[in-house]
Amino acid sequence: MTKAIILTILSGVMVGLILLWIEYTYFIPVFTPAAVLPVEPTSNPCQCTPGKIFRDSLQDNTLGPEMVVIAAGRFRMGADWEQPIHSVYLSRFAMSRYEVTFAEYDRFAQATNRQKPGDAAWGRGNRPVINVSWFDATAYAHWLSQQTKQQYRLPTEAEWEYAARAETESQYWWGNEIGYNFANCDNCGSRWDNKKTAPVGSFSANPFKLYDTAGNLYEWTCSEYEAKYSGKEQACLSKQNTTAMRAIRGGSWYSSPRFLRTASRYRLPPDHRDYKVGFRLLRKIQEKKYSLKINDKN
Repeated sequence: MTKAIILTILSGVMVGLILLWIEYTYFIPVFTPAAVLPVEPTSNPCQCTPGKIFRDSLQDNTLGPEMVVIAAGRFRMGADWEQPIHSVYLSRFAMSRYEVTFAEYDRFAQATNRQKPGDAAWGRGNRPVINVSWFDATAYAHWLSQQTKQQYRLPTEAEWEYAARAETESQYWWGNEIGYNFANCDNCGSRWDNKKTAPVGSFSANPFKLYDTAGNLYEWTCSEYEAKYSGKEQACLSKQNTTAMRAIRGGSWYSSPRFLRTASRYRLPPDHRDYKVGFRLLRKIQEKKYSLKINDKN
């Protein structure tokens, strides 16, 4: 009798373990929502270390653009054609890993009843958004700031070059030659060359984990363009300034390789839209402040 009871209990335990294994192997992964998967904490002050990737939550519990933390540092800005070469120090910040996509921008346009930009019949989804002006890009950054309670904006020229250069001093982050299939431009060796944009992330990331900083699309910065650097490359223009030329960076699918150099720069009026210009965003990170406790007792 005792032996039969023990066998019955063991059989029940075995059946239970088998059922539990089946549940965790086949059913739980299917029904686990993507929204509950681990996401890097994004509270401000951010505890993220350089290189950490995170996404802020929007008000509908969906996630914003993928961001990567860029370490504070100093670099030499400029090159032979971009003068004067000068040293710039930047505090820590986060940059979007990819150029803002149609999927991300379309969500904003729908939420704010804005007209969606045309895609030149190239497709939307994970292709970088095109036909957006400087004002469109700053409006998206403002909306994202409201949604996440964080501070998003376009990068300054200095921030853009520092992130794109990623501690390299060569013409491109991968070296001094354009090479083959490192980017999308006119004669870069990709299947999209001089035809249209590539889906974001189609090429290797730079050492800071940023994609498409060279080619694919020119990217708006928040800085006023000036022929020679005098400090404006480290500041943002107000959106109330509707006339000053804005600096754009990175080159495009239509550009010759020399315009993809990390130091290369160009200019456009802020209301300009076309199929060679998009943008990526910067997210400010507040450094944690420590208070000094003073003992008044003598």
